[in-house]
Amino acid sequence: MVRHLRAEANSGRMLPFAIEYRGQLVGQLTVAGITWGSMCSGHVGYWVDEAVAGRGVMPTAVALAVDHCFRTVGLHRIEVCIRPENGPSRRVVEKLGFREEGLRPRYLHIDGAWRDHLVFALTAEEVPEGLLSRWQRARSQNTPPQNTPRNPA
Repeated sequence: MVRHLRAEANSGRMLPFAIEYRGQLVGQLTVAGITWGSMCSGHVGYWVDEAVAGRGVMPTAVALAVDHCFRTVGLHRIEVCIRPENGPSRRVVEKLGFREEGLRPRYLHIDGAWRDHLVFALTAEEVPEGLLSRWQRARSQNTPPQNTPRNPA
């Protein structure tokens, strides 16, 4: 697995991250499927140890990774695809204010069957102040973040 992650990272198609909390490895986040050209996008996948779930570890990690992708790497769009029944992962993107775009029926083959996934997305224009900044502000105000309205033109 490490060899595969390293090869994909070296090719510019993936950004794998380890997540530490209080000095312990508690999760992993990967920006994969990085596409350049007219698309400039990638998708995020993640997992976290349930012992630290609910402490803001994963929303903070996702916000940091998205900001890195938008500000440093130069991506324009980030997607997160989540199985509809995965409430904890859905809560992460909801806390961060990702926009729900719809359902992808039978999107990925997992546990022996083709599974539906909900698609959530953000573009760089939706978080001009940065996703981490928006997440921290929402946390301090104890309010869910709102997407910046898009110009329909």
